[in-house]
Amino acid sequence: MSQQPHRTDELQHASFLIILAVVTLMMVVIVWPFASALLWAALAAIMFQPLYRWMLKGARGGRNQAAIATLLVIFFAVLVPAGWLATLVVQEALELITALQAQPIDLAATFDSVYDALPRIAQESIDRAGWADVSSAQARLQEVLAESAGVIASQAVSIGSGALGFLLSFGVGLYVMFFLLRDGERIGRTLLRTIPVERTVSERLAQRFLGIVRATIKGSGVVGLVQGVLAGISFVIVGLESALLFGVITTIFALVPVIGAGAVYVPIGLWLLLTGAVWQGVFVLGFGIVIVSSADNVLRPILVGRDTGIPDWIILVTTLGGISFLGFAGIVLGPLVAGLFLASWSILQEYREEDERAGEHDEIRVDASGKTPEAEGVA
Repeated sequence: MSQQPHRTDELQHASFLIILAVVTLMMVVIVWPFASALLWAALAAIMFQPLYRWMLKGARGGRNQAAIATLLVIFFAVLVPAGWLATLVVQEALELITALQAQPIDLAATFDSVYDALPRIAQESIDRAGWADVSSAQARLQEVLAESAGVIASQAVSIGSGALGFLLSFGVGLYVMFFLLRDGERIGRTLLRTIPVERTVSERLAQRFLGIVRATIKGSGVVGLVQGVLAGISFVIVGLESALLFGVITTIFALVPVIGAGAVYVPIGLWLLLTGAVWQGVFVLGFGIVIVSSADNVLRPILVGRDTGIPDWIILVTTLGGISFLGFAGIVLGPLVAGLFLASWSILQEYREEDERAGEHDEIRVDASGKTPEAEGVA
């Protein structure tokens, strides 16, 4: 009879946990349509928290005024220019594809000029490999151009038809960002007290999460943006059409480790050389290798330190996986998940090492006194 209340308490506790899990799952399902907006709002709130604190000092403790002022700065200094830039990029992409469709690239003539300049041995190797026939590549290029134009047009139509949903997500993101800026620290402390994890572990995870967010955005985002701007400047200098488009593409590739900005400026430089624009091609390649690629080595140690604790190959895999799972948001979310994964395991390793050191200390005490710590306590 004495075990019945204990069993009842266990049953009630298990039932509450089941209810909590179901309600949490329902909450995730309901807010999932706004998951991307909430993610960017949270990341922006973390990155612009120093600006909010500076605004808070100017507002003399008025948290609402400081949060509104921070949102206005973010809107006019970041979001409006980003939207304007995206519009220009889409226009340049459509113009480039239209021009290529009207005047296709003559791969055969370009190949012939390169082929004739090669030594006889290289020509024979190309003939044996079957690469001399470029007609199929030419046809495939035209198909890709037609498909690209169709994709961009369909995306434009879908964006236009889903304008209401986009504006709704955009508004939700700004609204949530206001409260995350104003109450972010309080919300964070509440979560740390609520999650069923030892307080010291949760605090370590929180600190490393914030560090990983800042390292990812500052180390990858800022460096990628600088590399894209520098590459775009070189494209403008040589008179490359759609320089803005290729500059943005360079920024996107610069966000992906290992691949980097060279995946854009190297093919462009080689193409300029093949088409007879010798000094332009040499300039793009030289500027890219000396200036664009060096920006990462110069800026990353200044912004986030030389070692962020995440190997490049893990960042590459998680970035590509995040892109395939969440689209563009995966560029940021993938490395964040990788960072939390490594941080969690490193914390576990630290605790195991602490336990081992404590065990060694107890063994030393036993060897010195001939008694166990428990025996000493009893004595």
